[in-house]
Amino acid sequence: MGYDIEFFKKRLKELLDEKRFKHSIGVMETAMHLAIKYGADVEKAQVAGLLHDCAKSYSDDDLLKLAKKYRIELDEILIHAPFLLHGPIGAHLVEEIFGIKDQEIKRAIALHTTGDVNMSLLDEAVFLADYIEPNRDFKGVEELRRLAEENLDLALLKSFDSTICYVLERGLLLYEKTVKARNHILLKLGSGGK
Repeated sequence: MGYDIEFFKKRLKELLDEKRFKHSIGVMETAMHLAIKYGADVEKAQVAGLLHDCAKSYSDDDLLKLAKKYRIELDEILIHAPFLLHGPIGAHLVEEIFGIKDQEIKRAIALHTTGDVNMSLLDEAVFLADYIEPNRDFKGVEELRRLAEENLDLALLKSFDSTICYVLERGLLLYEKTVKARNHILLKLGSGGK
């Protein structure tokens, strides 16, 4: 397709603070690496990785307003944890701001925070890249990076487990899509009942 990545970077830099922009570059590069390794579309991984957080700087109130504008169905969890909406809203903004109509790119952006069942390789690459990009620094990230080089499904499972533990430890609301995504990977690996 031939996307203008330099234009996207320039425009994105206007939307995000320096730390978030640096993170976005890291996600782009990691998503491209994972796409090459596991056979996803590299150009789409580049675009989705770069732009995945384009809605990250919006306030909770703005995210809820944009959800209404884009007719995103709000459940009780999303109303109480609107930061989860930055993915689905970002999927709309990439078309509005960057002119991207590609549904695969938009879906990868929409799912990069929560995951979902039946994620494509592109969805998985962007989700995992967001978790393990070089600027991330948390306990267990090195193990996740190593696992991502060996087995995509196991790395995804470990990242879902880590997210769910983080949410539970802090007494936050657990999003249903994340649990379903985790269970889907577990069943795919054949270890659902162990």
